[in-house]
Amino acid sequence: MAYTAEIIGVGTELLLGNIANTDAQDVSRALSELGINVYFHTVVGDNPDRLKQAVDIARSRADIIITTGGLGPTCDDLTKQTLAEAFGKKLIFNEDVAEKIRDFFSNRLHNMQMTENNLQQAYLPEGCVIFDNGVGTAPGCAFEVDGKHVLMLPGPPTECRAMLENCAVPYLRKLSDEKIHSHNIHIFGLGESAVEAQLADMMNAMENPTLAPYAKDSEVLLRLTAKAATKEAADEMMAPVLKKIEGMFGDVIYGIDTDSLENTVIGLLKQRRLTLAVAESCTGGLLAKRLTDIPGASQVFYGGAVTYSTRSKTSVLGVDEALIRERGVVSREVAEAMATAVRMKFGADLGVGITGIAGPDSDESGLEPGTVFVALAAGDSIFCRSLHLLFDRGRVRTAASSHALDMLRRHLTGKPV
Repeated sequence: MAYTAEIIGVGTELLLGNIANTDAQDVSRALSELGINVYFHTVVGDNPDRLKQAVDIARSRADIIITTGGLGPTCDDLTKQTLAEAFGKKLIFNEDVAEKIRDFFSNRLHNMQMTENNLQQAYLPEGCVIFDNGVGTAPGCAFEVDGKHVLMLPGPPTECRAMLENCAVPYLRKLSDEKIHSHNIHIFGLGESAVEAQLADMMNAMENPTLAPYAKDSEVLLRLTAKAATKEAADEMMAPVLKKIEGMFGDVIYGIDTDSLENTVIGLLKQRRLTLAVAESCTGGLLAKRLTDIPGASQVFYGGAVTYSTRSKTSVLGVDEALIRERGVVSREVAEAMATAVRMKFGADLGVGITGIAGPDSDESGLEPGTVFVALAAGDSIFCRSLHLLFDRGRVRTAASSHALDMLRRHLTGKPV
């Protein structure tokens, strides 16, 4: 059976824009990987009447209803009460849950006294499956009425994410005898529309497995998913499709089932036993940050210099002042000089230099915002990309750092840089 789901985010703070609804993103991603179709996201404030209306609508059009938020101890946390009433369930006090709440306060919140209203969280719909909260005090739960599955998760993102992974996903996985398996194909160098244009006929003709593109910052993710009796059977179904996609896109695919460009680069540096240093201007240390986000990066990443000003490029890196006066601080020549200098200064095998104008305004050079030069120094070779990124400031910085990683990835795999 193909299940459909609706996610209901509960909380007036979501409607006011005080916080972003990251719970819905996390839940949608998890459901997608399970092969469950999410057709609707709803957000409703802390109002039982409006929540009841939203639940009634969701019940009419979805097999699975997942709520996030409204499970706490305060007077506006009314999700359990409202959903129990909507589905004709009594709320029953659970002493085991109450004891866990007491233990949480005594063992983990030493400086806080537990007030009695916290025990409201121990009331749960009769006959439900209880989802333990390993991060906070509010348990979640799941129950089924007339073929409709209802899951309630807490609102705080860390609590929601942990309960989703440890409790909700295993619960949902049991609803189907089929195994759902996916491969994530990561593409850098083509936009989503260009990727989809090449795959449109193929995707429209596919039923099982299925293929869907997702736009990410400066790259595209293709998710190939199959349903079968076993994981091995699903992999066998996907193998010819995967081979065809690899043939179509070639070296713009930077990885399959990898986490990120930076993860790929760190892995390649370790394989090749090479080291790296970076000099950044307009990216302000973002490239170094992305690299050091990867555990074990210190084995291959020696360090970086954020030489944001012209003065720091000359005083810290030793870039020739005459070169900057002649060619401009945002130029191919200066990017190459930065890459060469940082490589030598840190004693690394490879050096990256990035200089550009992130925007929104130009500088004294008159170059367009989004003009960026990214250089890679490798032994006696030096490579440089001239970029014209028509994005906002944040996306220019992200794209520039991604281009640097892609250049490294290509060099380390023997592909054209």
